[in-house]
Amino acid sequence: MTRAQTRKILGLAIAAGAAFGLSGCKGHGNYTTEGINRAEERMAEMKSGTEWELARQSYLAGDLDKALKKAEISIALNDDVPKSHVLRGRILLEMGRMDGALESFEEALVHDEEFVDAYYYQGIVFERIVKRKQALEHFMKAAELDDGKAQYAIAAAEAMIDLGRIDEAKEFLLSRNEQFQHNPGVRQTLGHISLMTDRNEQAVELFNEARLLAPDDNAIIEDLVRAQVLTERFGEAEYNLSQLLADLEPGQERRDLEHMRARCLVALKRPVEARDLYVSLTEDTAGAADVEAWAGLGKVAFALRDDNRLRLAATRVMALAPQRAEGHTLMSLWHHRRGNSLAALDTISNAIDREPTDVMALTFRSMILEDLGRFDEAKQSLAKALDIEPGNPNALAMLGRLQSGAFATVPVD
Repeated sequence: MTRAQTRKILGLAIAAGAAFGLSGCKGHGNYTTEGINRAEERMAEMKSGTEWELARQSYLAGDLDKALKKAEISIALNDDVPKSHVLRGRILLEMGRMDGALESFEEALVHDEEFVDAYYYQGIVFERIVKRKQALEHFMKAAELDDGKAQYAIAAAEAMIDLGRIDEAKEFLLSRNEQFQHNPGVRQTLGHISLMTDRNEQAVELFNEARLLAPDDNAIIEDLVRAQVLTERFGEAEYNLSQLLADLEPGQERRDLEHMRARCLVALKRPVEARDLYVSLTEDTAGAADVEAWAGLGKVAFALRDDNRLRLAATRVMALAPQRAEGHTLMSLWHHRRGNSLAALDTISNAIDREPTDVMALTFRSMILEDLGRFDEAKQSLAKALDIEPGNPNALAMLGRLQSGAFATVPVD
């Protein structure tokens, strides 16, 4: 109702009172004033609601300055609404203004001491400022006030995990399993707990269940892939990674997923595809400094007898990370393949200096020493390898051959 309409109605009421001789009656002026005040209150509430919706839309669009301005107008028009204070707090939270956010959430609770979202977002603030106990208290309060919303229970469980109370987090979620048995987030969180407690097979099962419940949630698929890699389900992991990479938006990069896919391709004995992927990872600006990509390329190049790329990869890894062993190992492989045993021995020794417990490097060093006829030193290198990994089949086979006197050179590839 507009102010003009209100004035028109009031005018008619006054005229009607005069016609019936009621103008002398007392009290109707008070009623009329109350009506005007109530009409103005309703108008303020409507305007406040409109401003709140505009604030919400601006917040969702990422225009935080506009969202904050609209939220404050909404509160100025009607400050009794808890959700308005919560929205203002959420905006301030995204702006990094933690103190202001907490004040807004506290103000919401002044108007409704059981307003669940105020507790939940307070928990998020405390989580951001690494006050984990306070975060857990507020998440638990939210979960207590609304035990039917999985979001609050998951937040509480994750806060327990952050505090190192992993078993408690698991029990907390399992105690609500009947309520949330079809909630993908709960299954996903239980999967995370399984990974943390080295129950990788169980994690695969839980992430698969979560995926069935939310087949379009790529975060769940990523978790599933990581669990599949840990359990050496490389074929399934590679397929899922291919789908994830295919779903990326134009221009979006996920080098971590490409690295995982390359690892899967190597494990699946598809070295040519792995090499192509590593080449693409090393060609762009980010790839120029990607040590892991260059190291992976070197290993695949060695397997494919691509000696030019092997040498290039070895050189780049040594330049980028001279303190790491991989580059020196790759260069040693390149020298050995070219028949330069002394250079191969020198570079593999450099690798062992950087990584003294690398059984493969120690075994390869003994092989080079054998080629040079330095059999006692070769046995010593093997003995070190077997101290670290007593059952290593390659080291045991070489040691047996050396002890038998059969000094034939064994190819490394």
